[in-house]
Amino acid sequence: MNFKLDESWRAHLGPEFERSYLLDLFGYLKDERLKGIEVYPPADEVFEAFRLTPLSKVKVVILGQDPYHGEGQAHGLAFSVRRGVRTPPSLVNIFKELSSDTGLPIPDHGSLDSWARQGVLLLNTVLTVQSGKAGSHHKKGWEEFTDKVIEVLNLERENLVFILWGSPAQAKAKQLDSSRHLILKSVHPSPLSSYRGFFGSKPFSQSNAYLKAHDITPVDWRLT
Repeated sequence: MNFKLDESWRAHLGPEFERSYLLDLFGYLKDERLKGIEVYPPADEVFEAFRLTPLSKVKVVILGQDPYHGEGQAHGLAFSVRRGVRTPPSLVNIFKELSSDTGLPIPDHGSLDSWARQGVLLLNTVLTVQSGKAGSHHKKGWEEFTDKVIEVLNLERENLVFILWGSPAQAKAKQLDSSRHLILKSVHPSPLSSYRGFFGSKPFSQSNAYLKAHDITPVDWRLT
């Protein structure tokens, strides 16, 4: 596993990589790959979100569930796919809400790199998945790791926006201090749940209004 973390993250998360739960998880992932089982994202992209979005630059945290489980989709940023890859249904719904909320045009690609580089941490509660099997790496150790990530964000930063999509993401809210941060919750943007409160939740405009109110440069949500 290639730990491509920005140094600002490494200072706080480094000790986690020596703990037994994470060593056991990495051993499990290595064994799966040695058996020929496809695991997404590729090993060198699992921590891409922590490379592109330093701890010191985080403004908004978008938290989902687990990575896309289709070939060529997941690349280490929650909900994102690389340019040239067909936009998955959950991301289609995110773009519909983005357009409805902000008036921006629906993007013609699914790469969210520009959000990540502006300080939007695109994180899942679980960072890997077996090909074709959604939720297959739940309860393997990733939840403990991402609990630590949320703890670090909560304590080390102020005036962040946490956008929690779906039940696993919303479960992290208990670790957050709502007097220090804005917490926005809704159902997951999946087609299975999006019509139960995702559409109309206005997370993008709410995020920028909060950032502006705290003299923080808002996110440019345009994807060109």
